[in-house]
Amino acid sequence: MKALSIRNLKKTYANGLVAIKGIDLDVEEGDFFALLGPNGAGKSTAIGIISSLVNATSGVVRIFDADLKRNKKLAKSYIGLVPQEVNFNQFETARNIVMNQAGYYGLPRKEALKNTEYCLKLMHLWDQRNTVSRRLSGGMKRRVMIARAMVHQPRLLILDEPTAGVDIEIRRSMWETMKQVNEQGTTIILTTHYLEEAESLCRNIAIINQGEIVEHTDMQSLLARLNEEHFVCDVKTPLKKIAAISGYKIDLINSMQISVSVPKNLGLNQLFKGLSEQQIEVVSLKNGSNRLEQLFLELIDQDRAG
Repeated sequence: MKALSIRNLKKTYANGLVAIKGIDLDVEEGDFFALLGPNGAGKSTAIGIISSLVNATSGVVRIFDADLKRNKKLAKSYIGLVPQEVNFNQFETARNIVMNQAGYYGLPRKEALKNTEYCLKLMHLWDQRNTVSRRLSGGMKRRVMIARAMVHQPRLLILDEPTAGVDIEIRRSMWETMKQVNEQGTTIILTTHYLEEAESLCRNIAIINQGEIVEHTDMQSLLARLNEEHFVCDVKTPLKKIAAISGYKIDLINSMQISVSVPKNLGLNQLFKGLSEQQIEVVSLKNGSNRLEQLFLELIDQDRAG
């Protein structure tokens, strides 16, 4: 079953701005799906329409076979939305914020209490349940929003820039939690500017630009299309210079590190052979740039050129 099915979705604002230009999009049940695009591409408008916060000009949105226009109440009950901006009462406790959301969806009090406790514990917030939210850190506020979105046990969770402004340690903790939620059966749609999140978490991806879907595929197939990868190599002994190796672009970062661009058709073996011939021993290797970000920029550039 499809968790989300969009057909010929369009949105034109009163000032004539065309935000969405007739897109089609499918997200399968159980998927962890990335929706990416530059600022102004149409991501937020699409999310707004799916979550019924924005009215489409035309088109069809179905959420688990519930038509958003014809059966809005049922369709909305399937969705949990984590918006970009913190939008709860800063003078309420974390527990009350989540409990009130359960009440909004009509959960009986006993079930609401149980779900609230589960969601706050899942987001590592149970110890802060009675803390007034304005006293929480930025990362904790983000986690409160996720707990709130999940309290009615939605089948589709939409995360709109969920880790914006959150430090790397908290971000990675949230990644692990979201993986767990997805593994338990919840379909997740993620929008993010941290492209390493999409590569780490998502199985399928759509890229939107200027209101149109310019790519819709699985993550592995998309990454396989990269023409080259970039690596940073730590070397065993200090270097003053390095000779060229045919087919590779090599730069000296400092005396103990080099950066290398590796064409897809060459791989690493010839690189290590060439370095060995110069008596250069590599002690560690890591990705020098995010692969998805590189491909994302290439696709956007291609779309603009076209």
